[in-house]
Amino acid sequence: MAPEDAAVAHLRAEGFAGPYDLAMVTGTGLGALVEAVEERRSLAYAAIPGFPAPGVTGHSGRLHRGRLAGRPVLVFEGRTHAYERGDAAAMRVPLAAARALGAGRLLHTNAAGSLRPEVGPGRLVMLDDHINLSGLNPLIGEGSDARFVSMTNAYDPELRVALGAAAAEIGLPLSTGVYAWFSGPSFETPAEVRMAGILGADLVGMSTVPETILARFFGIPVAAISVVTNLAAGIAGGDPHHAETKAVAAQAGTDLARLVAAFVGRLPEA
Repeated sequence: MAPEDAAVAHLRAEGFAGPYDLAMVTGTGLGALVEAVEERRSLAYAAIPGFPAPGVTGHSGRLHRGRLAGRPVLVFEGRTHAYERGDAAAMRVPLAAARALGAGRLLHTNAAGSLRPEVGPGRLVMLDDHINLSGLNPLIGEGSDARFVSMTNAYDPELRVALGAAAAEIGLPLSTGVYAWFSGPSFETPAEVRMAGILGADLVGMSTVPETILARFFGIPVAAISVVTNLAAGIAGGDPHHAETKAVAAQAGTDLARLVAAFVGRLPEA
């Protein structure tokens, strides 16, 4: 039995059968989003066959099902990063399981550093594209022709429109930007940040891109929101550290939960 098949069979037996109007992956310090989910049922990743155990503080490693804005949702609280084990496909089984369980859309959240001083800590940014600067790809080694995934409109235009409308509805400023993925775990140098800016990046971070590639491989439309937790290295004196990332993300969690609830309420049923 393939790892994703074992995971799906276990999750169905545990009451996690879908469909779901949205699946979500939460980033560092963004567990407050989980608290907004009602009628919640939870499982530790460690209890699910084939699921990786996150090894970063701020990523609890739990899967939740429940209702947000009255709609069925599936929430991955935390992710395993490529830098934890050198595997860009670390989240392949969870995302394959989400698709098999009936999650027709995916929303990523992450903590990121901003290259734009006017979009500082605490602000939310909707991704409209990304740049892969890691040299990694989760589809390396995939044998089928499905590996040649189109990444045009990697972040689904219709979902981006719905996010923008949800932000306007609740009066929450929502910027848009391009996210540059560095492998981590060390933070970027000021020179690397300057390079990313020249290439067109507005944000830098260590996640989201491999999961977006995997989701598109599985045919799942994707949207993504970054919580700006710091100015990137060298931007207006920015000198990021992980404690700051967790603290600012937690403070911004309430705004994120409000936005996601309004967004989910606008989605067609799965």
